[in-house]
Amino acid sequence: MSTSNHKPRRAVVTGLGAVTPIGQTAEEFWKNALAGKSGAGPITQFNATQYDTKIACEVKRFDPLNFMDKKSVNRMDLFTQYAMAVAEMAVKDSRMNLEKEDRERIGVIFGSGIGGMWTWHKQMQTIHETGGPHRISPFFVPMMIADIAAGHISMRYGAKGPNYATTSACATSGHAIADAFMLIQRGNADVMFTGGSEAAITPMGIGGFNAMKALSTRNDEPEKASRPFDAQRDGFVMGEGAGMIILEEIEHARKRGARMYGEVIGIGMTADAYHITQPAPGGEGAIRSMRLALKDAGVQPEEVDYINAHGTSTLFNDRSETQAIKAVFGKHAYKLHVSSTKSMTGHMLGAAGAVEAIICILSMYHDQVPPTINYDFPDPECDLNYVPNQLISKTVNIALSNTFGFGGHNASLLFKKLREN
Repeated sequence: MSTSNHKPRRAVVTGLGAVTPIGQTAEEFWKNALAGKSGAGPITQFNATQYDTKIACEVKRFDPLNFMDKKSVNRMDLFTQYAMAVAEMAVKDSRMNLEKEDRERIGVIFGSGIGGMWTWHKQMQTIHETGGPHRISPFFVPMMIADIAAGHISMRYGAKGPNYATTSACATSGHAIADAFMLIQRGNADVMFTGGSEAAITPMGIGGFNAMKALSTRNDEPEKASRPFDAQRDGFVMGEGAGMIILEEIEHARKRGARMYGEVIGIGMTADAYHITQPAPGGEGAIRSMRLALKDAGVQPEEVDYINAHGTSTLFNDRSETQAIKAVFGKHAYKLHVSSTKSMTGHMLGAAGAVEAIICILSMYHDQVPPTINYDFPDPECDLNYVPNQLISKTVNIALSNTFGFGGHNASLLFKKLREN
């Protein structure tokens, strides 16, 4: 059913789930983000002695057996295990009784930027150690492919509505949320499970980004390595984990008496069409992405209170995003509070958009803005208020989340505080 000839339906947030380097629930993640806690440390998942980068923001002490049986664990890559964990958390948080729901009206749009890198690594080891391909697991392909997390989530909860994965590098879960929002607007679903997951702290993951000179090599001070907008930044720190948001059509949520954290009100999606890794000069693609989100929502630039920046801690991204924000918001750019929680979580790649959207949602819900930590040496080219090193308390009515990915993919999401609950 499509309602394209009618007023678009509204989508609200009713459930959250997070597994991150600074917390394995949305509540713990939020608490530690406000406290400015870094998730960085020496890599423990493999021997990184020979790598230029020996640090990452790993998820600590994650136990998949809290969310599934051992047989399922053995048939899922780590990124899918993270996905199943956040799905269970979000469903529980939403207080939705799925037995009373029409499962054909529930969909899953859940992405991964890379997919099952650990599965690929371990199966390649199998080939080399056994001398042939005949020991490759029959589960290799369904464990590795990036869409499998969305598939498993739909099977676990019997969600028979729209179901697929987005893959757009670091914009992956920003695009997933945007797609889920549009499906609810159009009337194709009443409930959408959406977000993203990543587990790329692997030998090839770290080695590949090292080859691009994209990662920080501040190995002696891992907690200070991710420093968005700081003049001494030298690259991003790899993160991992997952984020899940449950979006629900507002009347559907009201009917069941759901708690509503906030509302998605606008989305913007563009392409730089410029370079495989570098942003377009002046943040041209990001400018259009943010402007489209504002136009979609019918919001004026001066109405936005907070931006959770893409803010990767790389030279080009932080500079171009700052330029883009100034171009879009004009004088109001200096009144905005802009922070990058990647300073604490590292860059969670395909999961970044989801966990950063959760930050925006909780910033509105609690009227608090988490800091950008490690902001010690201001960069003259990055001259906005990045909420340096300490949280602030302020009324946040409208928040914007930016995600930009290799390949020139841009997604901007606008959220608004709801007065009812």
